Amino acid sequence: MSQFNLLDEPWIPVRFVDGQRKELGIRDVFLRSKDVSAIEDPSPLVVAALHRLLLAILYRALEGPTEIAQAKALFRDGIPAPRIEEYLGKWSARFWLFDEKYPFYQVAGYVPREKKGQREWKAWPVLAAEHNADNAKVLFDHVEIAAAGSIPSRVAAKWLIACQTFALGGGNSDFGYTKGAPSATSVMALPLGIHLHDTLLIALVPENREVLAKDRPIWEQEPISIASLESGRARPPLGIADLYTWLTRSIKLNPEGVGANVSELAFASGVACISEGVIDPMLSYRIDEAKGKLPLRFGERGLWRQFDSLLPDASDLAPRVISHAAALTRESSERAARSVMVLGQANDKAKIEYWRMERFALPGGLGGDRNIRQEIRTLLADAEDAQHSLWAACRSFARDLLGRGERDPAPKDVISFMEQMSVNRSYWSILESRFHEVLRNYTVHRDSEDIQWDWLKSVRDAISTAWEQHRVSVATGDAWSIRALVKAEGFVVRELRDLNARIEKLAPARESR
Repeated sequence: MSQFNLLDEPWIPVRFVDGQRKELGIRDVFLRSKDVSAIEDPSPLVVAALHRLLLAILYRALEGPTEIAQAKALFRDGIPAPRIEEYLGKWSARFWLFDEKYPFYQVAGYVPREKKGQREWKAWPVLAAEHNADNAKVLFDHVEIAAAGSIPSRVAAKWLIACQTFALGGGNSDFGYTKGAPSATSVMALPLGIHLHDTLLIALVPENREVLAKDRPIWEQEPISIASLESGRARPPLGIADLYTWLTRSIKLNPEGVGANVSELAFASGVACISEGVIDPMLSYRIDEAKGKLPLRFGERGLWRQFDSLLPDASDLAPRVISHAAALTRESSERAARSVMVLGQANDKAKIEYWRMERFALPGGLGGDRNIRQEIRTLLADAEDAQHSLWAACRSFARDLLGRGERDPAPKDVISFMEQMSVNRSYWSILESRFHEVLRNYTVHRDSEDIQWDWLKSVRDAISTAWEQHRVSVATGDAWSIRALVKAEGFVVRELRDLNARIEKLAPARESR
């Protein structure tokens, strides 16, 4: 018996423009998209996955866009409700969460293999990174697997889609080694419009006409056979809709009767993605000398320190959704994306270290003649170069304090001591908030030297404040500490002198405007 149709049942969490929060089915999300401010969920992975699902539907329902002119017409005229209704009506039978032949985003007929006379059904937390103790390395809200209970269908649907989008590779299953999702550990960017309607159209990057004609999301594809999965199926994506709805895992939810709560499921490897040469429109890329173009990932450094990689220029490495946002709204600046949401997760092999959702203001003038990416890169480079003085000062302090004038301490001991010092962390923490201020105040009318003048003052103040905090903590120390502090401070004094000279040099040009 078919149960819980995702088109009509409420399950997608949204916040309306007036601030109210509610859950909607897919159909109402589209039809009321101008009333919806945003999709909101505690899990960034769910938020990203739901946007990709809705975009895949739009690509197929609208059969486009295939060029920027068509995208601009859509943006001007709005999402055509009749086209959406027609498409969803045509494929409504494929959107049942529970169905014998076409269970949504699942593998019909899959049941776990028997081992020692029993089938190994998985508890529902295997779907949710935030509750799965098996692959969450840090202290998330883990659920005791042996007593996990059950979850409502609307919750299972969200985590099913997030799992298919972000599942990590590693380990064996009924169908062999489990590969990761195509963009599982990449930084995903989503420019935000004035409401969900604009957010979706801004992210609807034109796709090649021939590719689009052959593209198929998971619900339009014929059900994959167990034999194909057992053989280790691998293929390249047909297009963006296929990529956004990739069958990373072979999943079959096992409903509990008519109420359709879920406590267990079959879970194994899905289809491996041959992603070489595939460009995901939501991802930013970098060039690796040995491996070529690779997606940007979250690392130890805050993403804001690589923010320039999200901005378009001639290198064509920025997320295509941001380039498209700039092109789409060049003549309608009142509807331009004012901010970008950045989402994703970091991993250590098959273990999740953390997931993250950050929001940045988008600088004005992205669609103009100025190279905003290079301007932001220059600001970030100034911060990185200045930080070297703090690093050198901390190294000098650690070496002299540990050596006590009698020996050269082991380099690893010096590094370990430096890692305990808060100087560099304070510096970057201060600058991060200042950087967000720069982005909020960045307009096409502000001169780049004016922006740099303000930023260099922020860098100077951050260095001074971070070192002063260290100085105060050492001021009551012994003679060795004071001696090491005075010697180390020379690096900071020289950097502050250089920064003041640069600030003073930029001041006359600023005052003349």
